Amino acid sequence: MLGQLAAPKSLCVLRLSAIGDVCHAVAAVQSIQQQWPHTQITWVCGKVEANLLKGLKKVEIIVFDKSAGFKGYSDFSHLMKGQHFDILLHMQVALRASLVSFHIPAKIKIGFDAKRAKEGQWIFSHHRIEPQAQPHVLDGFMGFTQALGLTVSEPVWDMPLSIEDEQWAHTTLLTENDKPVAIISPAASKAERNWHIKGYCQAADYLAQLGFHVVVCGGPTAMEKQLALDICQDSSAPVTNLVGKTSLKQLLAVLKLAHITIAPDTGPAHMSVTVGTPVIGLYAHSNPRRTGPYLYQKYVVSCYDQVIEEQKGKPYTQLPWGVRAKGRNLMQRLGFDDVKAKIDLLIEDFYPELLTKQVKVELLKNESDLINFNAATNPID
Repeated sequence: MLGQLAAPKSLCVLRLSAIGDVCHAVAAVQSIQQQWPHTQITWVCGKVEANLLKGLKKVEIIVFDKSAGFKGYSDFSHLMKGQHFDILLHMQVALRASLVSFHIPAKIKIGFDAKRAKEGQWIFSHHRIEPQAQPHVLDGFMGFTQALGLTVSEPVWDMPLSIEDEQWAHTTLLTENDKPVAIISPAASKAERNWHIKGYCQAADYLAQLGFHVVVCGGPTAMEKQLALDICQDSSAPVTNLVGKTSLKQLLAVLKLAHITIAPDTGPAHMSVTVGTPVIGLYAHSNPRRTGPYLYQKYVVSCYDQVIEEQKGKPYTQLPWGVRAKGRNLMQRLGFDDVKAKIDLLIEDFYPELLTKQVKVELLKNESDLINFNAATNPID
């Protein structure tokens, strides 16, 4: 920790990827902005992530194109000519990011603590953040805020969205008698981290019964498109398919408009958190205490604890923090009943009026059943 610093003139943030981690890093960056409002902030990120961060208030975005190979480093070095920063926050331990940091001129370069500074990150930084016992990824980023001598508080996000993107989301989704919107973002970066189609369909049908307009969202890959088609075809209720049909900004606008998101460990789950939409996270491979939806841990459905103890012979508390469980079918262990219970709990906490409507429907249904029963047992002459 550097102790209390005077507000620097310029600060550079290095976090190239991925979408979820970038969402966590935004909270740290905006916390710094609140306390150092006159510091010029530059963020070095990847091409895809830049599409999400574009328009972030008072932050200059510089793109490093990892797909360009060695030329990407040469091009980035050229971009850095004439630049000079008082502080660099090196928020990514991958060797690629460290090689990028080598081309960023800064008086002070801060990286992770020794335990987390993997792939030689410690070689590329002058200072380290304080060790943290079992932090969420977001808390790890907030460690950089603390290293600057600033106050760490509850994260708050101000994500950039254009009026056009928000209007697009409204026009696209608010067409079914103003029904509340439920998002299912079914695909993670690896197929083994996806829940099963049957479970997604059961969730879609149940949400529709509760009165939600159900929407499935995701990226343009073949796997995501096929998964969405399967869900739409196998669900009894109508499901709107927006997979591969939105930009990142449009997806963010859709998530902001929604009332609930159901997703495995994937970018849209964390995007939902940044716009205040409650998330039901589905976890088996990674510890949700580390990578789950930050503000909505209460609604996580997870079998990670059981799986990791079966595989390692020890509870997660006795293992290195962040160790992943391995296996192709781990997500199959998550049952719909557990997800349904979390849906009910989330609605009770955030939208009790919807639960009241559902109770009324059930009462009417029971009353109808009673009338039918009486008519059958006491026929009119």
